[in-house]
Amino acid sequence: MIKHIVMWKLKQEAEGADRLANAREMKRRLDECASIVPGILHFEVALAQPGLEATYDVILNSAFESRDALEAYANHPTHKALMPFFKAVRDERQCMDYEV
Repeated sequence: MIKHIVMWKLKQEAEGADRLANAREMKRRLDECASIVPGILHFEVALAQPGLEATYDVILNSAFESRDALEAYANHPTHKALMPFFKAVRDERQCMDYEV
């Protein structure tokens, strides 16, 4: 199994919206990817919660049955379509993939 965790820190304003609106839009778009390829075992998108410590605004915590499944996800057209918006609104991105 491959864990795939990605975190984004967003710009205060981008694409005509504020940070919170863009975070919600990122979550909506990511949630649509939860079952785009076989082999997705876990797919959770969360937003930073007011009053709780958070250094990033959006997190994807996911698990794939294999490297091939993760690669299929990464190359899927639905996933690739996210990139222009995500790049426009993010300030920072961190990613870690590891085998379990």
